[in-house]
Amino acid sequence: MTPRVRLVASALVAGALTICGADAQQWPASRPPMALAARPVDFPPYEIKTLANGLQVLVVLHHEQPSVSFRLLIKAGAMNEPADKPGVANFASGLLSQGTKTRDAGEIANQIESAGGIIGTGSGNELTFVSGAVIKDQTELMLSLAADMVQNPAFSQGEIDRRRSQTLSSLEVSYDDPENLANMVFSRLVFGAHPYGRPAEGTRESISRLTRDDLVAYHRTWFVPNNSLLAIVGDLSADEAFAAAQKAFGGWEKREIPALKPIDPPPPARRLVVIDRPGSAQTEIRVGHIAVPRTHQEYVPLDLAIRILGGEGANRLFGVLRSDRGLTYGASADFNTFKTSGEIVAETDTRTATTGEALRLIVDEFARLQKETVNPLELRGAQDFLAGNFALTIEAPGAIAQQVLAHMFFGLDLSEIETYRDRVERVTTMDIQRVAKQFVKPDQLSIVLVGDVSAFASQLKSLGFADYERIPLAELDLNSPTLRRQSRQPEQPQPRQ
Repeated sequence: MTPRVRLVASALVAGALTICGADAQQWPASRPPMALAARPVDFPPYEIKTLANGLQVLVVLHHEQPSVSFRLLIKAGAMNEPADKPGVANFASGLLSQGTKTRDAGEIANQIESAGGIIGTGSGNELTFVSGAVIKDQTELMLSLAADMVQNPAFSQGEIDRRRSQTLSSLEVSYDDPENLANMVFSRLVFGAHPYGRPAEGTRESISRLTRDDLVAYHRTWFVPNNSLLAIVGDLSADEAFAAAQKAFGGWEKREIPALKPIDPPPPARRLVVIDRPGSAQTEIRVGHIAVPRTHQEYVPLDLAIRILGGEGANRLFGVLRSDRGLTYGASADFNTFKTSGEIVAETDTRTATTGEALRLIVDEFARLQKETVNPLELRGAQDFLAGNFALTIEAPGAIAQQVLAHMFFGLDLSEIETYRDRVERVTTMDIQRVAKQFVKPDQLSIVLVGDVSAFASQLKSLGFADYERIPLAELDLNSPTLRRQSRQPEQPQPRQ
C-alpha cells in the first residue's frame, strides 16, 4: 500500500471510529439550510364583469405569449344529481365533447386540433368544467366550440352506449383496485347518504339504468349562465376578452335554478370497516372524519394542523410510519373541503403483517395532535411551505385565474387572496392546539381497511380494534346504508295447477 493510500485509509478508519464513539450523536455536524424568506408577491390585476344573462366573466391579461386560454365552471356536479342516480354528472360531462346538435365528436376534435388548440371537460362533487387553450387568432373558434358544447350537447344514443360500456369497464377495474376501493368506502363512511359520499362515476347499477332523459333533465336544470363562471386568460385586452365572451355566450338562456336541499352529513362516529380481499399482500388504510367547509373562519389554522399531521412541510405520519419503523413507503393526511362540509383523511398502505401496528400509530397521532402543543419548528415548516407555494399559485396567468375562480365559486371575499400569506404567518402553536381540540376527533374516527382480514384480525383485537365490520368484497354495495349487498329472497315455489 502506498503512503498516500495508507494515509487516506487511516483517515477513513479514524473517522469511522469517531462516528461510532462518543461523538456519534453530533453527526452530521451541519443541518439542512433553512428555507429562504418568502419574496414579496404582487397579485396581478384582473377584471370581472357580469353579462346580462348572469354569466360572471373573469379576465386576466397576459401578453408574454400570443395565446389565450379559458376555463368555464358550471356550479353543478355530484351534489346536483338525483339521489338514486349517482354518476349522472360525471357521465354528462364526458359527453359534452362527444357531439352537439350541429357538430359530431369528430368535427369538434378536428376543429380544435386544426387550430392548434386543446379542449377538455370534467366534473367533481360540486362543479363541471370545460377548459381549453389556443393561439390568439383562434380565440373566437375556441369559445364558440365551448359555448356549443355546454348549450347544445347531443347526448346521442350511440355515444351514451359507448360511454356506458367504458364506464362499466372502469368501475370493474376500480373495484379491483384496493387504493380506489378504500377511497370510495371512506367517503361513503364519512358522508353517509350525503352527495359528497357518492362515488363520482356512479355504481354498476346506476350506470346500467341511466337514460338519455336523465342526462337531458340534469343538463337543462343546471347548465345555465347564471349558474356559471368563465375565466379568459391571455394576450387580449379586457375589452376584447369581454367582447369575445359576449359573442360566444351572450345568447345563452338564463333560467331559474332550483334550490338544493341535500340531507345533512352524519356526525362523526367511531366505525371500523374491513373490506375483505383474501390473498392481499398489503392493506390499504384510511382514517379520518368529517370536517368544516372551505368557507369556515378556521380554515387556515386547521389546514396547517393537518399538514403537521401528514402534509408538506412537516408530516408526522411519514416520520413515524416510514422513517422510524419502515412500515410503508408513504403516509399522508389531507384536509379536503367543499362548500358545505369537508373531510380529514390520513392514508397509507402497509404489509399485511403490520396492519394493526400501522393503524395504531395513525390513531395515536390524531390523539397526539389534539393533546400536545406542536413544536414551533413543525409549524414553521408547514407555514414555509404554504407561504412559499403561494407564489407558485399566482405565477402563471392560468393559475391566477384558478385562484380567483375558486374564491368566486366558494363565495369568498377576493381580498383574501392578497392577504392569504399574512394569515398563514399569523398562526401560532396555540392556534394549532385550539383548532385541533375543537375539530380533530380521535375518539370518533372512521376507519377503512382493505386487505386480507384473516391475516390481521388477531392484530386488531390485541391493539384495541376488536369491534369491526367485515364485508367481503363480493358483498360490497356503496348504495346500501350497511354497505352490504342485500341478498335476494328465494322465490317461493308456485303451487301446481
